[in-house]
Amino acid sequence: MNDMHVEYFRQKLSGWRAELVEESKQTIDNLRDEVRDVGDEAERATRETENSLELRTRDRYRKLISKIDDALRRIDDGEYGFCIDTGEDIGLDRLEARPTAERTVDAQERWEHRQRQIGD
Repeated sequence: MNDMHVEYFRQKLSGWRAELVEESKQTIDNLRDEVRDVGDEAERATRETENSLELRTRDRYRKLISKIDDALRRIDDGEYGFCIDTGEDIGLDRLEARPTAERTVDAQERWEHRQRQIGD
């Protein structure tokens, strides 16, 4: 991967991170501005369900932001684009599809297989 590729992915990851942070702020603002005194129990239950979905989404964003931060750190350390298990080149196509990828497709499949075995 050349310097132009690295800068492309740095910009892509930074932009993605900024979008996620902004959406998280909007979620917080929406939850804060919401009126808690809702008329009937059905409407209150609907609001609670919507709030729960918003909070789960926000939690997914938090985890994704952490992965993006790790990828940006790997860019700064010169490790981005290389598999953390094998040291092999991950490949531009995979990084384009999943910019936070830490492993090659083969290494990821092996890792997921091991995780399933541990979980059983």
